[in-house]
Amino acid sequence: MAISSVKNRFEQMMTFKSVFGFLFDSLKLKSLDESELKEHCINFHKTFSHDNVSDVDFNDFFSELKVLQMCLSQVSMTPSEVLEFVENVGCYPNVSIAYRILLTTPVTVASAERSFSKLKLLKNYMRSSMSQQRLNGLAILCIEKSLLESIDFETVIHEFASTRARQNRFFIPK
Repeated sequence: MAISSVKNRFEQMMTFKSVFGFLFDSLKLKSLDESELKEHCINFHKTFSHDNVSDVDFNDFFSELKVLQMCLSQVSMTPSEVLEFVENVGCYPNVSIAYRILLTTPVTVASAERSFSKLKLLKNYMRSSMSQQRLNGLAILCIEKSLLESIDFETVIHEFASTRARQNRFFIPK
């Protein structure tokens, strides 16, 4: 079963690469000649066509990528950096759609599996002592641990304390 699962994931990765591989690196995109670029555009267009409607227009996508090849710098850029560049320029709508699809398509389901395993551990440990809202909050904190580590707690504490101090008016007897 494990071998079958690994083979299945590898096949899915290869399919993903065949559709999006030319967009992974800006230097690879720049190095494609016109015929290779056209092949990749045709494959992308076929993949994202449904009932004779496509997410990107083939001719526009191809011409936008040809212009983008000339505009990109000689420095390697990640897909998110290329998307940011394309969004800032604002004249590559089909390329923007392609990069947004690339960056939002999950390659594996590992993050979802990790979410459920963390939730299972939390639920077993504190099953009877918390509400659903608190359980959800703790699950999010466990799942997004890297984001949590980047938060400056001093700022959060001061902000919380200042809002609480403004909300509560204490009566002080004389």
